[in-house]
Amino acid sequence: MNSTSIGTLTPVVDSAEHEQLKYFTYKPINIAPEIALSVYFIVGSVLVWQIVHWRAQRWIGILPGTAFAEALGYAFRTACVYNTTFGMYVLMTLFLLVPPNALALANYKAVGKIMRDSPSAQPRWFFLKPGFVNWFYFASDIFSICMQGAGGGMLTGDKTRDAGRAIVLVGLTVQLFFFACFLVTTVFVWRRPEYTVHVSACDQSHAQAKRRVMLAVTSTTVLLYLRSIYRIAEFADGYGGKVYSSEWAFYVFDTILIFLAFLVYIALFIGHNFPRQRKIADNPASGQDGHMPADSAQYLVNKEHA
Repeated sequence: MNSTSIGTLTPVVDSAEHEQLKYFTYKPINIAPEIALSVYFIVGSVLVWQIVHWRAQRWIGILPGTAFAEALGYAFRTACVYNTTFGMYVLMTLFLLVPPNALALANYKAVGKIMRDSPSAQPRWFFLKPGFVNWFYFASDIFSICMQGAGGGMLTGDKTRDAGRAIVLVGLTVQLFFFACFLVTTVFVWRRPEYTVHVSACDQSHAQAKRRVMLAVTSTTVLLYLRSIYRIAEFADGYGGKVYSSEWAFYVFDTILIFLAFLVYIALFIGHNFPRQRKIADNPASGQDGHMPADSAQYLVNKEHA
């Protein structure tokens, strides 16, 4: 009876391991994806609380949405640890590859709003105008997301793997280029005093408010940049390559880097400076006594009713 049981179970175990090796090229470790799932769910919940508590603008919901998407990706990875299937692997790949790109959208939105809400800034070059910055970087990120999503869905097929890898590489390379351009734009806005940030009750001065927002945007963009370099190396190395087959590299250069970005978003929460209802007395254009010049006040009043 024992030999019969073992004989019937052995092919099942071998088949499960074969499926894992087929998609991962290694046997994924347990516990790690469960920890990542829990951590990202907690991160998303904290960000939701911060947004509600500080009445931040709705677009900042991109941050907790991305965290929950990451948690879902690690839920699929957990399922793959126990039973790897084609569907689960595709879902895991898409939810761990694509959602972090949405963090760049939040950064683009933050810098774009700072530029738009700084009426005294009159950029000389068209590529520093708020309208151009908004659509240019948004379009680049949406393009990159679509490329990575389409390529990611093709990675699991034997016949489409090479084409999928090439598409993902194009998406990642494009994203890396625009990250660099955006960092230059961000540093420019940070250093120019005419670009102002809304001063919240948590800020002691306009300088502190702007420093916190720009530090959050810059540091998280750098982390996303490093993560993209790892992803490019992974796909350039190809299926079964050293980078692709190194599970520790995935957890270090993807899981931990994105987690650090979320820690920055929580510690330097920018929702303080993008409230749903802006108070004139708190605007950085106001004087030391909290009052605002008449022309600036009229500008904000008109903007709120626009």
